Amino acid sequence: MKTRLVQNGIFTLVDDVTAALTPPSQGFYWIDAGIEDLELLQPLFHLHDLAVEDCLSEEEQRPKIEFYDSHYFIVINSIRFDDEEIFLRALNLFLSKHVIITVTRQKINELRALKPFLWEEEVNSADRFLYHLVDLVVDNYVAVGDRIEAKIEKLEEDILMATKKTHLNEIIGLRSEILWLKKVLVPQRDVIGTLGKKELRLIDHQLQKYFGDIYENAVKIVDTFDTLRDLMGNLREAYQSSLANRANDIMRVFTALTTIFMPLTFITGVFGMNFDNILGLHVAHGDEIVLAFMGVLGIAMYVLFRKKEWL
Repeated sequence: MKTRLVQNGIFTLVDDVTAALTPPSQGFYWIDAGIEDLELLQPLFHLHDLAVEDCLSEEEQRPKIEFYDSHYFIVINSIRFDDEEIFLRALNLFLSKHVIITVTRQKINELRALKPFLWEEEVNSADRFLYHLVDLVVDNYVAVGDRIEAKIEKLEEDILMATKKTHLNEIIGLRSEILWLKKVLVPQRDVIGTLGKKELRLIDHQLQKYFGDIYENAVKIVDTFDTLRDLMGNLREAYQSSLANRANDIMRVFTALTTIFMPLTFITGVFGMNFDNILGLHVAHGDEIVLAFMGVLGIAMYVLFRKKEWL
């Protein structure tokens, strides 16, 4: 656990977390904690039992915001995409007037990327800290959406070039993750909408307009993932269509080869009959003539099929 006094975007480490109990003359305290630190923090800052219970729960938490007397409890999900799997990591936030507590189980990239923004914007309040953090989280969803779209386009290109059985597993896996992610995006959008619209005593009224801008981006993200879900459906149809076309091409080749060999088989069948009086049977070089005729006939049929684009 780390406790920092933030004044105009400048961080000062504080050794004793109890110092955050007293409002600073300027700025606010940021307590970056782990799950195990809640045992100490709960009695100090009077964190609500239900909120702490949600943090401690092993079950996946949906994004939400809850209002208590001294603080707000907010859950949002950070996203990460490694080209194989989508990971969501819960970011639990306790917001009061002069303290913000972030509680996580794993490392959250947005928390590390946040510091330069705080310094550049000379952030001096906990609600503005929350704004920049939520903005970074939403921006990451946009970036992940772009990467997923690029992956879908690449997968579609691979399917059209050379369909493989592994492509179906990729389609099913990616589509299921997009559908799972959709269940998180809608409540997260609603949480951001609450921060931007509802009258909240711990968030400055002017700042709520900026949350409204983030809300519009969140709405676009939901629409984007709706589109990605539809693209996955189209991709599956393309896969099945490609397989059908491939099967048709194979059958067309087999049919053409069968058609070419039918007259050749007929000729060999006629001259292979066990009779003495067959036309041309005793002609000098008869076998060479028949073989040459069969070769010319086969080549002529092959050229004809190629010209008609049957092969």
